[in-house]
Amino acid sequence: MQKFVGTGVALVTPFKIDKSVDFESLIKLVNFNIDNGVDYLVINGTTGESATITSEEKLKIIETIVATNNGRVPLVLGVGGNHTAQVVHELATRDFSNIDGILSVAPYYSKPTQEGFYQHFKAIAEASPVPVILYNVPGRTAKNMSVATTLRLANDFKNIVAVKEAGNNTQQYLELIKNKPADFAIISGDDDLALAITLAGGSGVISVIGQAFPKVFSEMIQFGLEGKNKEAYQLHFQLMDVVDYIFEENNPAGIKTVLQALKITSNEVRLPLVKASADLQAKIVEFVTNF
Repeated sequence: MQKFVGTGVALVTPFKIDKSVDFESLIKLVNFNIDNGVDYLVINGTTGESATITSEEKLKIIETIVATNNGRVPLVLGVGGNHTAQVVHELATRDFSNIDGILSVAPYYSKPTQEGFYQHFKAIAEASPVPVILYNVPGRTAKNMSVATTLRLANDFKNIVAVKEAGNNTQQYLELIKNKPADFAIISGDDDLALAITLAGGSGVISVIGQAFPKVFSEMIQFGLEGKNKEAYQLHFQLMDVVDYIFEENNPAGIKTVLQALKITSNEVRLPLVKASADLQAKIVEFVTNF
């Protein structure tokens, strides 16, 4: 049975003012999400500022989340990059005993051909001891992984179980849903499209905003999975403005501003990211205050 259905959240990495990892706030965030109905957690993704997390910090973040979760929900770990051999080495050497799957981003910066995407993920699938979720996010990687390549991987490797699509491309989502293998999951990586894609036959979402409003967002996606359009869209409309706000400048500066307004974490980020502007912070705080 597919584990990665419903609402997954791409957790932020909370920082203190000195930019060190705030593990106390991380524990608070994990419990807040599990207690409010999130279906699974994603560790060390883009929203977790994985690009600026050291290997030592990553290990301690994983240990903290595993211990806090205590087996309550599935855990997905971000393991990806544009150095295929290095990703394969991590898969061969890391302890995955408490990890239920990996989220592996399409190679960024290098701009491989579609055959390059295929061979990269073939190597990862053959090396991974846990199920693999592909992650296609062309706005960050500079190249789109085509529907044909995704479906080729889905059909060729049984442990490639899902794709997180985050190209904000409705047509690509629908082509994937129409042509996918029966047991392959299409997961929205776009918060603004998450409900529509779920209603169209997707398996839910790996969300950014969901970690700030886990109860409402999880209920919305569950309604979507059940085909309850009217009930789902009533919740979708409640969150529309804040979804726009958190991506207005950069992620995760926006969502960290929301989480600070909710008194869960600080809004500290690491360079080259900077905090949300004063104007954006004011809009977000007003939304949270009136929600």
